[in-house]
Amino acid sequence: MDHIPTGALFGALAVLLILSALFSISETAMMALNRYRLKHLAQKGHRGARLAARLLANTDRLLGMILLGNNLVNMAAAALVTVITIRLFGDGELALSAATLLLTFVVLVFCEITPKVIAATHPEPIAFTASYALTPALRLMYPVVWFVNLFVGALLRLLRIRPAAEGPVRLSMEELRTLVLEAGHYIPPKHHTILLNLFELQDIRVDDVMVPRSQIEAVDLEAPLDTLKSQLATAYHTRLVVYSGHLDNVVGLLHARRVLNFVSDPTVSIEGLKPLIQPPYFVPSGTPLLTQLHQFQENHQRLGLVVDEYGELLGLVTVEDILEEIVGEFTTHSPLETSGYVPQEDGSFLVEGGTPLRELNRKLGYRFPTDGPRTLNGLILEHFQDIPEAGTSLKIVGQPMEIVQVQDRAIKRVKLYPPIRAPQRAEAPPRERRAVRSAN
Repeated sequence: MDHIPTGALFGALAVLLILSALFSISETAMMALNRYRLKHLAQKGHRGARLAARLLANTDRLLGMILLGNNLVNMAAAALVTVITIRLFGDGELALSAATLLLTFVVLVFCEITPKVIAATHPEPIAFTASYALTPALRLMYPVVWFVNLFVGALLRLLRIRPAAEGPVRLSMEELRTLVLEAGHYIPPKHHTILLNLFELQDIRVDDVMVPRSQIEAVDLEAPLDTLKSQLATAYHTRLVVYSGHLDNVVGLLHARRVLNFVSDPTVSIEGLKPLIQPPYFVPSGTPLLTQLHQFQENHQRLGLVVDEYGELLGLVTVEDILEEIVGEFTTHSPLETSGYVPQEDGSFLVEGGTPLRELNRKLGYRFPTDGPRTLNGLILEHFQDIPEAGTSLKIVGQPMEIVQVQDRAIKRVKLYPPIRAPQRAEAPPRERRAVRSAN
C-alpha cells in the first residue's frame, strides 16, 4: 500500500466505518420490529414491510449476512488503521496501542452504540429502508453465508442446541392479556373493557352470575288454577320455571307467549298447560362462563338451571347474564331481584345483603375477596361465623361497614362506607380480618 496516498487511506477508513454503522443500525432495526405490526403492514401491501418480513422469515441467513459484513469491514478498518499509524508514527508499540484504543472508541461510539440506539428508537423507517439494500446483498453473499452456517449448524449440534423453528409467534392468554393492557391508550375504552372481560370469562363461574334460587320467578303446577293464571298474566320474564309442589322438583320451562290463550280461555285446565312445557336444561355448579356460553350455543338454549352435586337447584343463568359480563348491563331486572345499592349523601352506600361481591368491586370500586362467599351477606356471615345483630360495625379487608337490617337469619341491608383507595390485600384469610363492634 506504499503507493496509495495517505488521504485515500483515510477516505477508505471513513467508508468502512460508515458501512460498519450501517450494518449495526440495520441489525438492530430489523430485530426491533414489531412482528404483528410488520405482518399487518405487509398484508396491506407496504413494499418495505414485505421485504423486511421476507428477510426475517430466515433470521439465521439475515444475521449471518449482517454479521459477516460487519466483521469484514471492522477487520479491514483495523488493518487500515495499522497501515496509517505505521506510515505516520512508525511501528512503535505505543503508537499502535494508541491507534487501537482510538479505533475501539470510534467504533463503539459511532458504529455500534449510537446507531443501535437510533435504530431501537425508530425501527420501522430504518428497517424498511434497509430492506431494499439487504435483500440484494443477501442474494449476493448467500453462498458465503450458506458456507459459514454449515459450521454454525455443526457447532450447535455438537453442543446439543436445537435452534427455534421458524414460524408465527404464538402468545399465551396471559401474554395476550398483557398486550391488551399495554395497548390501552390505542384502543377505545369500551373495546378495551370488552377485551379484558373476555379474558376473565374463563375464570368466572356460573355461580358468580346466576340469579339465586330465592329470586327465581317460577310457577307451581299444584297451585289453584286462578292463582296460576294470575302468575302467568303478571309474569315479568318471558321464560318461567315450572315446578310441582317444591322448587327442587322442576318440571320444565314455560314461554310466556305460548300461554296467552291459556290465560284468556276460562275453559282450559292445568292439563292443557302441560304440553306447552319445555324440558329443563341443567347446568353443573362451577362451570366456567366461557364453557357455558359454548354449551348454550351447541344446545341451542338460552336459559339453564344451576344445580349442585346433589341435584339441588341453586339458581338460574341465562345467555344475557353471560353477555353482560362481557359488554356490561343492557337489560332490565326483575322486581324480585335485589335493588343492589343506593348512594347516600355522605358518600356511603346502602347495599342489599344479597348483592354479589363482584358487582360491588366492579361498579363501586371496593376490594372484597371473591374466592370465597359470593355475596355481601355470605362474606359477613363467614367473618362472624354467626348471625350478627343490626347496628354492628366491622371491617373486612380494611373496609368499614355497618349492618343496618337483619331478617330471617340473613343480613338484608348493610351500610358500606366509601371505598378505601389504598391497595388492600383482597385475598386476606378470615383470621386477618378485624371486627369492631359498636358500643350499645
